[in-house]
Amino acid sequence: MDNPVLHIVHCIDTEGPLSEDLSATFQRVGELFDIWLKPSRTTLAQLQNKEIPLDGAEEQVAAVLSPQLLNYNRTWHDVQTMLDEALSPSFRNKMVDDFGRGWVYSWHCVDHLGFSENPRHKDIGYGNVFNFYKDMLAETDSIQDEINWHFHPLSIDRKPLSAATSYNNNMDVLLYIIARRIIDNKWFPTTSRPGFHSERPDAHAFMEQWIPFDYANQSIREDKKLQRDTMLGRFGDWRRAPESWLGYHPHHDDYQEEGSCRRWVFRCLNVGTRFRLLTTEHIAEAFQEARDNGSAIVSFADHDYRDLRLDVEYVRSLIASKRDEFPDVKIRFSGAEEAAQAHVKNYEPELCMPAPKFSIELIEERVHVRLVSGSLFGPQPFLAIKTRDGRYYHDNLDIVEKGEHWVYVLDNQTLPPSAVETVGVGGAGRSGGFGVELLTL
Repeated sequence: MDNPVLHIVHCIDTEGPLSEDLSATFQRVGELFDIWLKPSRTTLAQLQNKEIPLDGAEEQVAAVLSPQLLNYNRTWHDVQTMLDEALSPSFRNKMVDDFGRGWVYSWHCVDHLGFSENPRHKDIGYGNVFNFYKDMLAETDSIQDEINWHFHPLSIDRKPLSAATSYNNNMDVLLYIIARRIIDNKWFPTTSRPGFHSERPDAHAFMEQWIPFDYANQSIREDKKLQRDTMLGRFGDWRRAPESWLGYHPHHDDYQEEGSCRRWVFRCLNVGTRFRLLTTEHIAEAFQEARDNGSAIVSFADHDYRDLRLDVEYVRSLIASKRDEFPDVKIRFSGAEEAAQAHVKNYEPELCMPAPKFSIELIEERVHVRLVSGSLFGPQPFLAIKTRDGRYYHDNLDIVEKGEHWVYVLDNQTLPPSAVETVGVGGAGRSGGFGVELLTL
């Protein structure tokens, strides 16, 4: 095909600083492997060097305790020190793509809310991570980068060290965050990275309503580096999903199968961690798929609480090792949404329309929302309400005209107009982009 393009997308699960002391590291090893040792720096070094017999678990324990994985950015100062170089033109442009662009990052920002405790000293509070990166990208003129969506479901006990997959158990936090993104930040998510790489039917159904692009698929041939805590598809279960860099529409009943849902699911393997790692073979496969189909997206994920500069250099080396074998395929460093939009345009040009634009007005007690132009991804805009005493709510809209006109009634069965400060709506476009409109009462 003419001018095939391989998009290179660096997704970062952006969670801010994280700390883990020596005792906590040994506690984690004990919980993972039922191996309980007295914490010490000497023992840690011996485990890292596989010098202590562990009945066959030496390799897996050493992987968990890799010095690179334990080298956390423990404060915002550590994160900023990393970013001072990572966002610089000199670092970005060590390798340029076939369009003259340097490295591009996609910052999938999370909110740390609802914890029952905070042993890793995460920055708890709405918008702390989002606002740090928004300001940092503005200060460094990093207009090529994107801020995207990342959500970590909390476990039943709401302890942050317990991994969980349920959106249904977290709707209070989830809806609150999106309502505030609309009203406080005039922003709406279009491109997601799931926490713990995990989706289940409830997450699948939620994103099918709101978010068109989903960098989640970690399908990989048998991974001999899988750890005990990730066996049999626990947490990130992608065993049945396509091993392809083309993306797919998921099935209504199974997010891992191809079907006729609206959103796109893209493959996104790991770098800088201990399993489902991006390799040279994956890069070659992505080049070939781009050559055969006109475009492909190779994406990979890591975290900002580790030194992502090492991961950038690693992926650059993978690209360099295969680039000359595919001289007809142009590489492009792209943001996650940018790549998805270009890719969808190649496959479904008839569905590519501008982002939605809404109007919103109050007539008597009824809030009228209309789609003025563009396309809407889901069945309705996301309704957000802020009360005069600072509470945030989400509710459904009544459909007046399918895809065009919705209504919400403010009265004694919802909230009276006198109690409401702001009503907002937001929504993603069918092929990306978003619209937000606010009404102050």
